[in-house]
Amino acid sequence: MTTSTLNGTTNIALSFSDEQAMLLDSAKSFCSHKSDINAVRSLLKSDSGHNPDVWQEMVALGWTGIAIPEQYGGFAMGLGSMVPVIESMGRHLLGTALITSTLAAQAILRGGSEAQREKWLPKIVAGTVGSMALLDNEDWGSKLCGVSTANSSSSDSSSKIVLSGKKLLVADATVADFFIVSINHSGNPALAIVEASQLTANAISANTLIDETKRAATVDFSGVTLSPDALLPQSEQALKDIRLIGALLIAAEATGTSAATLDCIVSYLTSRIQFGRLIGSYQSLKHPTVDILLQMDSSRSLIYHAATLLDKGPEIGPLEGDTEVACRMAKAQATETLLFAGDRAVQFHGGMGFTYDCDAMLYIRRAQWAQHQYGDAQHHRLHLARLLLD
Repeated sequence: MTTSTLNGTTNIALSFSDEQAMLLDSAKSFCSHKSDINAVRSLLKSDSGHNPDVWQEMVALGWTGIAIPEQYGGFAMGLGSMVPVIESMGRHLLGTALITSTLAAQAILRGGSEAQREKWLPKIVAGTVGSMALLDNEDWGSKLCGVSTANSSSSDSSSKIVLSGKKLLVADATVADFFIVSINHSGNPALAIVEASQLTANAISANTLIDETKRAATVDFSGVTLSPDALLPQSEQALKDIRLIGALLIAAEATGTSAATLDCIVSYLTSRIQFGRLIGSYQSLKHPTVDILLQMDSSRSLIYHAATLLDKGPEIGPLEGDTEVACRMAKAQATETLLFAGDRAVQFHGGMGFTYDCDAMLYIRRAQWAQHQYGDAQHHRLHLARLLLD
């Protein structure tokens, strides 16, 4: 059970539905079979970072339509039902574009017109990959929208819109079929849909990430011409919501990876013998391991608390109040837990822990990557102070 207090009111909400339990069991089984550690390592140097056949199997299982309403071909199970799936993916380091496509779908669902929903949401359910292009620099607290626009004719409000600028660290950009791009349109922030086919040659430059199970790129949108109906009508609120949803999904993934890191630690502590004793018998190693377990349980409580609040409110209503608090708390806790667990995994393995062949290396790299996605702990605690203490 978890609680949050906002404006003097304490919220206690944590449930685990039958649908979530079913999805968790299914996702655990699928991810363990499709993404064992050998499969993960085999994809580290690949271009896409994931197996396209596995992605099609995930589409066939309906994971891309979990949080999309039935009228658009989805299953209307709610965003909270994505949490157990993403957590299982994190536990097995399964690299796919599910998080990015889910966020793109939510941006269109929350900020798009009915015509945009009818066009794009069924495609996402069918496996079309969307990505969010939000960052103009590496600071999630920045208010800038570096990709700017200009109308080809200032006297005609219906004229074409020409983009100018780049976006950094766009997740899964090399496999994306379309992008939701944050732009500066006539001095106001907005979101626009850009199809990958509209980009110029060599517009995508792959980034080298510390987490080699992930993929991102710098995307140059300069010269892309859009019609006004490519803009999402409710962009401002959709952008706020996407930042919180992204934080929660990354928190769920990090919680799963914390569990995998703990498994790695316990396996080593209960098999490595030094000075005639299992090293797991030493209290200096026992206590941090228990701390990881306790922190991981706190992370899991917080992500499912946030998932519960997401599904209690309006399906596409703005995320605010207790829901915002819960998403920010989950992100801060989950990524700091993974940072601690990854560090301990490397240290406990001794000199071997610093080598590329040790699996602890995969977990600490994931921890370093996850920390900065959709805001680090310091960023979210800054906002929590405003929400809880003002």
